[in-house]
Amino acid sequence: MAQSQSGRMAVLAILAMAAPSSRPIEQTSQGARPAVAILASFDGLGVGMKAGPGTNDPPSPRNPSDNTLAVGPTHVFQIVNSQLAIFTKKGETLYGPVSTNTLFAGFGGVCEARPNGDAVVRYDQLAGRWLVVMPIFRRTMFDADRSRPGQPATPGQAARPGLAMRPGPPPPLPPAQPGSSATRPQSAEGTYAMCYAISAGADPLGPYYRYAFERPLFPDYPRPAVWPDGYYLPTSTGDDVIEKHACVAERAQMLKGQPAREQCVIIDGVNFLNNADLDGPGLPPPGAPNVIMAAGGTQLKNILEDDRIFVWKFHVDWQDPAKTTVTGPEKIAVAPYRYLCGGQITNCVPQPGTDRRLDAQGDKIMARLVYRNVAGRESIVAVHSVDTAAGGGGVRWYEFRIDRNRNVRLHQQGTYAPDRFYRWMASPAMDRLGNIAIGYSFGGTPHYPGQRVAARLVNDPPGALTFHESVLVEGQASQSVMRWEDYTQTAVDPSDDCTIWYVGDYLKTNARTYSTRIGSFRIPGCS
Repeated sequence: MAQSQSGRMAVLAILAMAAPSSRPIEQTSQGARPAVAILASFDGLGVGMKAGPGTNDPPSPRNPSDNTLAVGPTHVFQIVNSQLAIFTKKGETLYGPVSTNTLFAGFGGVCEARPNGDAVVRYDQLAGRWLVVMPIFRRTMFDADRSRPGQPATPGQAARPGLAMRPGPPPPLPPAQPGSSATRPQSAEGTYAMCYAISAGADPLGPYYRYAFERPLFPDYPRPAVWPDGYYLPTSTGDDVIEKHACVAERAQMLKGQPAREQCVIIDGVNFLNNADLDGPGLPPPGAPNVIMAAGGTQLKNILEDDRIFVWKFHVDWQDPAKTTVTGPEKIAVAPYRYLCGGQITNCVPQPGTDRRLDAQGDKIMARLVYRNVAGRESIVAVHSVDTAAGGGGVRWYEFRIDRNRNVRLHQQGTYAPDRFYRWMASPAMDRLGNIAIGYSFGGTPHYPGQRVAARLVNDPPGALTFHESVLVEGQASQSVMRWEDYTQTAVDPSDDCTIWYVGDYLKTNARTYSTRIGSFRIPGCS
């Protein structure tokens, strides 16, 4: 769609202060283009969801929700911490809610034993498969005999997948135990694990291959990413240590249900890591390393601001694991930023009618870190939450480009802060044309927290979200606890590589806990 002269002038006015990384880059008014239309909108897991087949009375939704979403040709798959559900694209519940360990029923071991939080779902567009990862936060003394399915493979050894099985009937839930939902180890003995489930075909209700890998470090906040040579999975090792675990699982073997390995590297002195997650059919060059990014600063050292984004390159070698390397960090100069709320597990987002303020997770780049190859042009889109000059919260977003030498360069950046309210916990997407959309939480008195979306066309002036923001769902009430979501999630629909799906939280009037809203939209011109 051609942009009018007046519309272009309005965009240029928005960007009057933008350009070099040393200058402020806040976008202080909304885009002049009409808001993108919301195509589908329905309640997911949480208050208001219509239960479907297979429900096993899973535990009540935990706070924070830890929203994750994946979309295939005909299905929408959602996980919220210890629950999962599968929907049609019109919002009909096909399965769930059920506990996350349902996918591991019949597998045995710690993956089957109990539902676990922080599980994440992805759709592998390259193979037409569904991937679910589920961390085991409880220390366990594993058997010396690791040959049986369900026993996690020791580091460096191949895990045995066992028989491929359909989800359900769900295993019986264990009795509740004090502190069972805590995200800290309950014992000083034993080790942790990471569970993988990979569908054997395109049907998310069909059989899954299941794998378990022992993890010596606490496997918090897994954020899986699809790449041709592996399933990459960074994790945090605790809120009180400046250390991260970068791992990759043997995707080619997992897709065949064959014994598969996981390789891990410890990266010290960094914030939360995100690996580039591939969208669309365009591949990186053969052998290209996966890109990892993190925000600068260090909350534990009270360094709450920076003017760099950190970049690593993760090269995995399955023939000779000794040659697997993570190189970096390279520090890419960006406009200065300060963590919204001063980082994670803090609170600053105001709500109507209460003194309770919400957390913003401002110390980290949020999921997903999106990779897209558009006709040979390789882009990576990243977002995080920052303080703004207007006194609210803004979405800082970047588009990086990868050159022929595999160097990562800043292409454009912006901070979306069109008023004094709060926009935070964003998740980005890029469609097949290179248009960018960003979903985010919106709130600040007098607005209850809800979910909105803004977007831009690929050839719009750099640094601006040029479409007026769209409302996916308006909040109806304030939340009584501090932790808000921890993350939202976008997913691009593989059926057209244009439709973008998004999920985030809101509260209904008089509800005891949150609801989630799943919605979709397309940026005009992509069809």
